[in-house]
Amino acid sequence: MKTVVGQRQLGVGQHLALGFQHLFAMFGATVLVPLLTGFDPAVALFTSGSGTLLFILITQGKVPAYLGSSFAFIAPIISIASIWGPQYALGGGVAVGLVYAVVALLVARIGTDWIDRVLPPVVIGSVIMVIGLGLAGTAVEMAGLTGGGSLANPDVRVALFTIIVTVLGTMFFKGFFAVVPILIGIIAGYIFALLNGVVDFSPVVEAAWIGLPKFMVPKFNWAAIAMVLPVSLVTITEHLGDVLVLSRITGKQFYKDPGLHRTLLGDGLATTWAGLVGGPPNTTYGENVGVLAITGVHQVSVIAVAAGLAVAMSFIQKFGALISTIPSAVMGGVSVVLFGVIAASGMRTLVEAGIDYGDKRNLIISSVILVLGIGGAQLGLGEVKLHGMALAAVVGIILNLVLPKNGTSGAKN
Repeated sequence: MKTVVGQRQLGVGQHLALGFQHLFAMFGATVLVPLLTGFDPAVALFTSGSGTLLFILITQGKVPAYLGSSFAFIAPIISIASIWGPQYALGGGVAVGLVYAVVALLVARIGTDWIDRVLPPVVIGSVIMVIGLGLAGTAVEMAGLTGGGSLANPDVRVALFTIIVTVLGTMFFKGFFAVVPILIGIIAGYIFALLNGVVDFSPVVEAAWIGLPKFMVPKFNWAAIAMVLPVSLVTITEHLGDVLVLSRITGKQFYKDPGLHRTLLGDGLATTWAGLVGGPPNTTYGENVGVLAITGVHQVSVIAVAAGLAVAMSFIQKFGALISTIPSAVMGGVSVVLFGVIAASGMRTLVEAGIDYGDKRNLIISSVILVLGIGGAQLGLGEVKLHGMALAAVVGIILNLVLPKNGTSGAKN
């Protein structure tokens, strides 16, 4: 396998080295999602890799994007699993992917202007803030920082150490390490947990070397599906932004070739595939976009190698068992930083769009979204209920469509 990059050729060894870079960039976040939601990390690796290969196929091998587990769906997955069970959360994921397919068809027929009208920055930014802040309690609880957390507790020490390393990594690491602070935080926290004697290796000892991941089939319930579908509208807009950034980095117009309808369809079918076999919904990964920018290597073949490596690792049962031994304190420490960054990215969306909160329309839309989403509001229509983030997204969309614009804001909203 050789690929021309500028005047250079990449051989097999270089493909593997670059593939591992992409794998490491998505690894920490991709395994964190199933660990937080109760899914099997090995299945998440499998669906990440196989979903990426499916995406490459649908986009005609033209877009160097890697797909990994999406954080946007953590809250609804946890809620659905607690009410009906994890298989119904998978059913919601299958439906999310089909929504992507429908939107892809609309984009192919009428373009993307309607998305901007339905989901302007004031709605998107506010919902992204809800995604991060709505998970804050989960992160703090996993870190052991509730109920009078004390440094005498080894879990608290582990969580605080993990937070410190992740913060320092995010702030000061350069080059490739700057795109993997989550992974470095997990590794450092894990080592510190070992030194504090809070890691149980018995699952690794008992696991076989090679075997199938613990696949799971979905079940379907309209109420469960309704809890997760509105979130897909937000992740669709994130997908459009990721494709735009990829286009800028590579100097190609992916919006036109292979077209947004193909990238959306690829992302959606990868998510549906994940739900069918037991993995969380997928999304395009900003970390991997960072690797593309750092290395200057934009070949889709490298992404395919990374995807193949992820699939291969999912069948190493001892590796999957090792992932399962990561203490919740480590995951909590990483999540404190990560969920805060997600919330802050929503705020950045609002700032960069120039949203004027002197305009009461913007103030009302954001205020209602934040209170409904973070407050965990619920609203039922028969057996179908909208919870938290999903309800906030739907109400935000409706308010944006019905509230009159008074023209006092110069922002694009």
